[in-house]
Amino acid sequence: LSGQATDARAKFWKSASVQAGAASLKEGSPFRFIADSGIKATEHHEGALLEQIDLNTWVSMSIQRAVDKVQSRLQDGLAFLATVGSTAPFVGLFGTVWGIYHALTAIGMSGQASIDKVAGPVGEALIMTAIGLAVAVPAVLGYNFLVRRNKSAMEEVRAFAADLHSVVLSGNMSKVAKKA
Repeated sequence: LSGQATDARAKFWKSASVQAGAASLKEGSPFRFIADSGIKATEHHEGALLEQIDLNTWVSMSIQRAVDKVQSRLQDGLAFLATVGSTAPFVGLFGTVWGIYHALTAIGMSGQASIDKVAGPVGEALIMTAIGLAVAVPAVLGYNFLVRRNKSAMEEVRAFAADLHSVVLSGNMSKVAKKA
């Protein structure tokens, strides 16, 4: 997305028109999606219900919906990472409890607390704890990294959308002035 933001700054804003700028962006780019949404909003502002909304508000709503869709796509998978990061330590803790339970059962059956009765189950408990942490720590770090990265990417998207809104409306207003 950062690369596409750089591409949008380099190509879109140097184009002769909003349509040409949108066409210069890569197909499937969120910036092209937002630009196309702005263009469609200005072209399709007819109908009894839509005409009750002024063009500025209609374009703003259309562009904002597109920005919201981009943000929603960026957040795909984050809930899974958050769930893994928050539950994995408890899975490891459950393994620890289970291993200690087996150690205590072995001690109870044998009647003596020898190292050979305790070592195996306690070792299993420690391995489960380590596995839980080995899963949780990267998940939490990945989640935090992606949230920070998505935040900066969305700043680029919102800035593009705000600038696009101004350009689309000013271009549309000059068409209205020429007709009058």
